[in-house]
Amino acid sequence: MEPILVYGYPSGTSMGLVAALEWLGQPYKLCRVDMLGEMREPAYTRINARVETPVLITDQGRPLTETIAIAAYLEARDKERRISFDPLSPEADRMHQFMGFLNTGFTGAFSPLWVALEMPEPDPEFEAALRRFGRKAVAERHDKLEAMLDGGRWLVGDKHTLADGLLAGVARWLEFHEVAELARWPKLQALRQRVEADPAVVYATTLENGETPAGSGALKGHVSLAEVIERYGA
Repeated sequence: MEPILVYGYPSGTSMGLVAALEWLGQPYKLCRVDMLGEMREPAYTRINARVETPVLITDQGRPLTETIAIAAYLEARDKERRISFDPLSPEADRMHQFMGFLNTGFTGAFSPLWVALEMPEPDPEFEAALRRFGRKAVAERHDKLEAMLDGGRWLVGDKHTLADGLLAGVARWLEFHEVAELARWPKLQALRQRVEADPAVVYATTLENGETPAGSGALKGHVSLAEVIERYGA
């Protein structure tokens, strides 16, 4: 069977994994999930008890959670090294370094801003404090990422990789939360412009918005969340 990626909207980090699947070029299916609605229904815990996206239903029918674990699954199957490098190469080490940073401190810095946005009851004073803290943390993580960049066309080497997919999924939160102007980080701004203009990223973003564009042909269709839970849930 083709693996099935359960990806979330709006603005889910999992969008970058959809782009990575397009770059990889191997057959896959998708399951599009409303993170503010159906993901929070009790049945969802059967495929991810932590109530998060992404989830990958592997080609063996097993739910696999956590972005880094899913990326490792794709990397292991990238025999042509379309989105990764030889595991023992310096390029692979640098790709993993970027992936680790993006999936931990960089993504985590936005947590206070998401908490402020999703508070069930209004608390203006607490919300303002969360936003002050979150904006400062996000700016600091952007400073760190800017310092890590070498000015190349992609995060690592001369091709898009899993690291660029992870960047595409989360970096757009800067504008979503109105933290700061991207021009403050010129190397990152140039990189994001290239990544976000890539046809696979454009395709993944369009899918996330609920449209049905033409892609590479690797996508073999969408599966409903109800079917994924029924067939592969615990």
